[in-house]
Amino acid sequence: MARLSLTKASLTKEKSLLRTFQDVLPSLDMKRRQIGAEREKARRLLAEALAKAAALEPDVAARLPMVANTAIDLSNLVTIAALEIGEENLMGTRLPVLQSLAFKVSPYGLLTKPFWVDALVVVLQQAMEQTIRIQVAHRRVERLERAERIVTQRYNLFDKVLIPRAKKTIRNISIYLADAERAGVVNSKIAKRKKERQTP
Repeated sequence: MARLSLTKASLTKEKSLLRTFQDVLPSLDMKRRQIGAEREKARRLLAEALAKAAALEPDVAARLPMVANTAIDLSNLVTIAALEIGEENLMGTRLPVLQSLAFKVSPYGLLTKPFWVDALVVVLQQAMEQTIRIQVAHRRVERLERAERIVTQRYNLFDKVLIPRAKKTIRNISIYLADAERAGVVNSKIAKRKKERQTP
């Protein structure tokens, strides 16, 4: 660590630095709070997507038990035709957003497949959409948690390290300068008395 310069110039510099740190702290705190609120919202959306996906399976089991019949070929019935995941910028954090999703339903003969395949197509599309929403929501939560961790570390650096260190440095320089000024006054008085004694 560099040796502390105990001068008025360094005192001015430290005071300026302290003001800068104190100006940065509220904006970091606000950013941390906003990211935290957005993280909570993302977690809520993830929980909703997981709940919807979990509700699909018992619904299919109740309404379409015929799906268990392996004699009917249902492979590649529904596939994803187009998927667009964009990004939004939240205070410097890039978050994924599901912008569009389109499905391709393989043509099937109405007379060659059972009547319930129509309902199954709808359920498969819902299940695929929920799976994609869950993946996007997971990525959003992960990125927001990482961003919140970084901002919290920066906030703590300013609040618990840089600002206290600057205050301590200012106090040390102020004490030294006050002591030096006092010593200068005392020395000049002593010198003045000596001079007065020496003059006849």
